[in-house]
Formats: sequence, structure tokens, C-alpha cells
Amino acid sequence: MKSSKRPVNLDLNQVLAVNLKNPVAIASILHRLSGVLIFVLVPVLLYLLQRSLTSQASFDSLVIGWHQQLFLQALVFVTLAGLVYHFVMGCKHLLADLGVGESLESGRRLALLGMVLAAVGIVLSLLWVMS
Repeated sequence: MKSSKRPVNLDLNQVLAVNLKNPVAIASILHRLSGVLIFVLVPVLLYLLQRSLTSQASFDSLVIGWHQQLFLQALVFVTLAGLVYHFVMGCKHLLADLGVGESLESGRRLALLGMVLAAVGIVLSLLWVMS
């Protein structure tokens, strides 16, 4: 019997075992997840912006809420973290479109560099939100 060249459906465990060893795959998966996160949270932040612009009293209540509710700070931080990661990895993808980092090794290095830069940006955004 000849071996088939048809695609094979892999179990989720097999897919994760392969992809979690590859920094390019991890960067790509996290880039997609951060895009979904931004898509879900930006309308919430736009609502908060609209509320802050409605009146002085509404703005004041949001400022008081910012200092008293950890949930509001966490919401802004998670959105900023998603934006920072998505931006950095988007720049990595743009570089790849220009032909930078097309080899396997340079692609891995760029993915790791992007994750490190994103981590630094996320830590800085945490410090900014908590100040």
C-alpha cells in the first residue's frame, strides 16, 4: 500500500506540541489573539471615551472610578498590552513583507526580538497605568 499525500487532521495535542516549540508560530498565534482582544475591547474603551466627553460630572465619575476600581485599570492595561504586542508583531510582519527575516533562522530571531520588545512595551504600559 502506498503512503497517501493527502492532508491529515492532527489532534490538538499534536498541533500544540509542534507549534509551542517554534517561536515564529507562538508569535503568530499571539498576534492573532491580540487582534481579537483589541477587536473586543476597543468598543468598550470607545464607550468610556464617549461617557467621559458627555459632561463634566461624567468625566469626574470616571476619574474617581479610575482611582478606586482596579477593574478599570486592568481593562485599560489589557487593551494596551494587546495593542503593544499587535503593533510590534505587525511591524515584524511588515519587515517580512519587505524581505527581511525570510530565512528560518532570521525569522526565529525576529520573532524572539519582537516578543522581547513587546514584553518591554507591556511592562512600560503597566507602569504607566499603575502610576
